[in-house]
Amino acid sequence: MLSLFSFAQSGSIKGKINNSSNTALFGVNTIIKKTTKGAQTNDNGQFEISNVTNGNYVLSISYLGYKTKEITFEINNNTVNLGEIILYEGNELLQEVVLDSKRKNKFSRKKSAYVSKMPLKNIENSQVYSTVTNQLLVSQSVNSFEDALKNAVGVNKLWSSTGRSGDGAGYYSIRGFSVQPQLVNGVAGITNGFINPSNVERVEVIKGPSATLFGSSITSYGGLINIVTKKPYSSTGGSISVAGGSYDFAKLNADVNVSASDKVSLRFNAGYQKDNSFQDYGFKKSVFVAPSLSYKVNNKLTLNFAYEASDNEQTNQTFLFFNRSAPLVFNTVKELNYDQDKSLTNDDVVIKNITQNYRAEAAYKISDNWSSQSIIAGGVAKSNGFYTYLWNFADWTDVSNPQGTPNFALYAQNTNAKTKTLNLQQNFTGDFKLGNLKNKLLIGFDYLESTITDQSSGWGYMHSVNAQGDLIFGEQDVNAENLNAITSKLDNSNIKTKQNVFGAYISNVLNILPNLSAMASVRYDRFEYKGDINDPSDDHQAYNESTFSPKFGIVFQPILNELSIFANYQNSFSYVNPELVPININDPSAGTILQSYDLEQANQIEFGVKTNLFNNKLEATINYYNITVDDKVMGFGTGKTQDGTVKSKGVELEINASPITGLNLRGGFSYNDSETTKSDTLKNLIGLRPAEAGSDILYNFWGDYQFTEGFAKNFGFGAGFNGASDYNTMSDYTNSGGFTLPAYTVYNASIYYENDTFRVSVKGNNITDEVYYSGWSTLTPQQNRTFLASFDYKF
Repeated sequence: MLSLFSFAQSGSIKGKINNSSNTALFGVNTIIKKTTKGAQTNDNGQFEISNVTNGNYVLSISYLGYKTKEITFEINNNTVNLGEIILYEGNELLQEVVLDSKRKNKFSRKKSAYVSKMPLKNIENSQVYSTVTNQLLVSQSVNSFEDALKNAVGVNKLWSSTGRSGDGAGYYSIRGFSVQPQLVNGVAGITNGFINPSNVERVEVIKGPSATLFGSSITSYGGLINIVTKKPYSSTGGSISVAGGSYDFAKLNADVNVSASDKVSLRFNAGYQKDNSFQDYGFKKSVFVAPSLSYKVNNKLTLNFAYEASDNEQTNQTFLFFNRSAPLVFNTVKELNYDQDKSLTNDDVVIKNITQNYRAEAAYKISDNWSSQSIIAGGVAKSNGFYTYLWNFADWTDVSNPQGTPNFALYAQNTNAKTKTLNLQQNFTGDFKLGNLKNKLLIGFDYLESTITDQSSGWGYMHSVNAQGDLIFGEQDVNAENLNAITSKLDNSNIKTKQNVFGAYISNVLNILPNLSAMASVRYDRFEYKGDINDPSDDHQAYNESTFSPKFGIVFQPILNELSIFANYQNSFSYVNPELVPININDPSAGTILQSYDLEQANQIEFGVKTNLFNNKLEATINYYNITVDDKVMGFGTGKTQDGTVKSKGVELEINASPITGLNLRGGFSYNDSETTKSDTLKNLIGLRPAEAGSDILYNFWGDYQFTEGFAKNFGFGAGFNGASDYNTMSDYTNSGGFTLPAYTVYNASIYYENDTFRVSVKGNNITDEVYYSGWSTLTPQQNRTFLASFDYKF
């Protein structure tokens, strides 16, 4: 009751600020004198300051190049609307600029320009997305991209990054469907191998089928992962970071930004990171450089350039591949009896990845209502070295044990491959009124070209071992010399495949009422795939397809900018490349036949609620979704068939809160129910959860508190956990009998001291030393308990 009474003794003030030409001014500072309350105008020139205690005040309005204006007003349990306010140009400069660098809710971000390819606040966007902010990455001392994604609601890790050609980035499951991180700053970007989070400003996980704006090549039916890199800013400063920890972990990073004038800003970010595996063998090393430049040519045109190059080297992380066509003699980790301390590899069996990504952008303000964005982006990723995998081949080969034992055959390839992409994109955005209806309109075109060149060796058999690493048959030692001897006898491939996609899209957000908006979008996509263009006789593999993809959404805000109810319909599709398959699997001399596929189609219905309450102290999203995928390609190898229907539905909850000064909380929960509902040829899959869906229950939490006064000022601590339910990683392969990965909960904690000059912290990951695994028809042991100390100097 006291709280309600206190709330009743306050009001708010709002208005709209224009110049003498009646053009709305964006970014105008409005401050209530002798208080800490203030706001900036939005792109419509509007501002609002809430929770102002009853009394008489003076509002100071200031903007660079304009004369400062002061207006007196009184609050008496009401909202004061000042209407339109005119600022006149003058020679005054701002005498004082107040920047609030300490955000109240550090783990939330209210707006994104990438999710809808136009600036929309989260609360007015009918699509659900989860943002992992830089402040959250710093709070958790995150040093791997995998750890960053543990903070995104409903994201389940399936595979670690392998570095192999074509699909070397990690695999994750979102809303029941697998996806790789293939989007950088809103356009296609190659992320093969290890992604260094030192150049990541934030990560956006955009939920649901998103092909309407992004196409099918870089998305999945469950969503997509967009990596936003660090960019130049109009100031001079930076940081130097060093860290060290368990298993010889070491890190050095330098991030420097220089702004010689208001027109030019240059940022240079570079780092080195390495660590060893907790197993008997294994390591990762990474070096990256990332320069970026922003040049404001004039008030209408700004040019932005960004480049990132990395050189990564790693041993093959342990992947135990399970037999998909024969019954397994083990169905649980306990029955497998795998010695997780054994990597079953060697430190000179490594794969190297050199990756480069570039992006050039021209942002041009055509008029007060229209703007243009032109982007040229691309990248190159190389995979060189040994890629090995362990396959559970035939359990009955150990004749000393009639019941069978888990034996694994090691196969190796000397990889020499390159993936190259080129992305051209043009967007026009408009913000205008038709009559009394406000419109935000996007018109865009993009072209994506991808070329894969593969000159790798064939696959060679090395030896067979059991789950404890004991040699069963073949070569004794796994090393580069023995692998070279085996793979050098094999023929090398000389394959070059190419695909390109042209897309055109249009999207409009119509404000029917100030608190009611509707979105309508559609995309046209033209896909072309070529087979081996090095082989003239392979032209029969050329494949072309076109399609349309719609998207609709509606948002109603019962409390403007604080509470919204939303619903959406989203569509996506997938071009499944044709492939050559044997006419008769038991008779290789019978030759092959081209197997082609129709488009897969996904449709989603979703609704939910978003909040931004108590002056951004509580941001939450709760939603329900239902996805249906038709014409799904089912099975594997020569047993593929396109007659499947998969349904995936679930609920998600994400909360970002800052209830008191210094305390920031983030938590999430998701439940996904995914199953195959139709398959005429593979009826045994009906009713089963697809293996790519991962765990059905996922949850995460992190809390951070920093003392702001008293003897402990600037000290802070953080604690949290993340976990998943158990799941059958072999559910798609019913002949195997299935294999269940156990449920887990991993706890982490940190303590730190931070001021404006430096930050020193100590972090413990998996502090209870939980034994847990990831996999997708595979088994990979995850990191055990580690400790990390870091020091950041800021200038």
